[in-house]
Order: sequence, then C-alpha cells, then structure tokens
Amino acid sequence: MDHLLHFGINIPADLRDPALRATYTRDINRLLDRAEGHFQSAWIIDHLQFDGIDVLESFTTLSYLAALHPRLQFGHTVICQSFRNPALLAKMIATLQLLTGGRYILGIGAGGHEEEHRAYGYDFPSGQVRVDQLEETLQILRLLWTRNQATFEGKYHRILSASCEPKPDRLPPIMIGAFRPKMLQLTARYADCWNASSTGIAIFCRMSAALYRYCAEIGRDPSTLRRTWGGGFFCAATEDKALALAKGRYDPGSADEFDFLGTPDQVIAQMQPFIEAGVDTLILDPGGFPKFTALVLLIREVIPAL
Repeated sequence: MDHLLHFGINIPADLRDPALRATYTRDINRLLDRAEGHFQSAWIIDHLQFDGIDVLESFTTLSYLAALHPRLQFGHTVICQSFRNPALLAKMIATLQLLTGGRYILGIGAGGHEEEHRAYGYDFPSGQVRVDQLEETLQILRLLWTRNQATFEGKYHRILSASCEPKPDRLPPIMIGAFRPKMLQLTARYADCWNASSTGIAIFCRMSAALYRYCAEIGRDPSTLRRTWGGGFFCAATEDKALALAKGRYDPGSADEFDFLGTPDQVIAQMQPFIEAGVDTLILDPGGFPKFTALVLLIREVIPAL
C-alpha cells in the first residue's frame, strides 16, 4: 500500500429526521456522485439500532452502493465482531471482494454499544472477553481466506474443515479501531491499518506512540501499519456558520471528542498536525447532510491544499 494522503467519505447510515426518508437513497447517491474523483473511499459504520433513530444495516447498504459507484473503494469503519459468526463474516467479505473487484476494506472492532446487543439478543460480555472474541475472529478470517480447509477450536468460536470459496483474490486490508492497550496490541499483531476516531492530536499521539512500542515488541516495522483518523467535518465560510452546521454535535470543551470545525483555513490548520503525526487517510463525515455546504468546501478548498 502506498503512503500518500487519502480521503474517505463517511456514508450517513443513520437518519435523525424521519421526514427525509423519502429522499434518503437519492441523497446518498448524490453524496457519492460528488465524492467520486476527489475521495478514494467511502465508509459505513455497523449498528443495528441507536438512540431510536433510523439505522441502516451496513452490509446491505455497502453492497448496494458499491455496485453503483465503481470508482470508490468501500469499507466498514468498524464492524461489530459479535453481530456475525466469524466464518459467515469471512464468506460475506470474500463474496463482496469478488463482486466489487477487490474494492473492500475491513474495519473491525470489539463492539461497545450495549443497548443494541441486548435488543437484538446478543450477549454483551466484559470488554476483555469481547477483545478475546475479536482475536479469534481475526484468526478465523485469515485461516478461511488462505487455506483450502480450516479447522479452529477456540474458547469462543470454532470451525471444522471449513472452506471459503471463492477466496478473496486480494486479501481485504484489515483496519482495527483501537484506543486501549489490548486493542492496540491486537492492531500491531493483525492489522494493516489503525483507525482512531474523533480523538484530538494529543490523545492520538499518545496512542500512536504506544502502538509503535507494541509493534517493536513483536518485531514489526511500524511503518507497515497505516494510520487512519475518522470524524466529523464542519466547515463553512465563517466559524459561527460552521458551529451552526454542527448543531450540537460538537463540544469545544470536550477532551474526548474532536471534530474538524471552522473555515477552510482553520480546518486545514487542524488537519496538519495529524498528517505530520503519520495519518495517511482522513475519513470525514461532512456535517449538514443532505446539504452539501461542508462537502463542497472540502472538495474545492481543503483537499487541494493538502
């Protein structure tokens, strides 16, 4: 993989205003039409329900949109590993790789939203158990994508003489969303990309330094691990208009949440430290959808400057 700066666009998979349902599909396709030629990739998160709002199932949405927009790569920012049997997940991804000509990127995590797990009948064990389950899932994916038949007996998952045909002609890059030590260790061991979402530069640099140490511990060259940042992008002609675009999604006093917000010059200045810290892919959620104010400024002024 090259290390040029790439831009990804976040697909709005949630709809907070039910009145927009009638035009939602059209608006999503308009968004991706605008993105093609400026962004390299489009991304979706994996939720089943969230705070009572409309939520699209991610694999169905991704498959539909990938067929309509062949110039873009498509990926999950983070699949919840507990929603799908690991062997079935391997099969789904292998199929998607075939049908899209190898345009899929697997982002995956341990899952952290208890409400939807309980609502849909999934167990929600401790964080440590979910991380261990994720590690077994990553092992099973690799086995099924690289062996004619695979057997695995873990604490949480097992497969017996399982095959996954056709195998991915190009193994999907694996991106892990990680913030804490155990997840960062998994990232160093199994991932092609690391994703940090909505973190400020100080927190990002601390986590990145830890990731370097974990790579060194297992003898991995840290430069082989791409660094991705994902979050909100609220851009307008003035800072006040950008704040209005955020509509409460932005907390300037929060140390745990960070989005790019301001005029084009301001957001360029906010992005530069991340690029200098090694981020080579920015996955951005242009605020205001289905309006394209932020997206237009991103395409016309921000991306060319960077």
